[in-house]
Amino acid sequence: MRAFFVQIKCDLGKSYEVATAIADAEIASEIYSTAGGWDLLVKFYLREEEDVGRFIAEKVQTIPGIRDTYTIITFQAF
Repeated sequence: MRAFFVQIKCDLGKSYEVATAIADAEIASEIYSTAGGWDLLVKFYLREEEDVGRFIAEKVQTIPGIRDTYTIITFQAF
């Protein structure tokens, strides 16, 4: 399994709704609210052969209330 993180900007006042929608979809490992330029930090796992870009486009960016995403690909856990 490959881990990666997505920072999410939400429409104003929608971060809790977006976090709940992600949790209800059961696609994320962990969901955190954050301060600063992004509203949420979400950890996902996919099998090595799965397309991260397609997953983000079809499963994450389609959730109502998401304005922008920034994907962080990870290499090695220590």
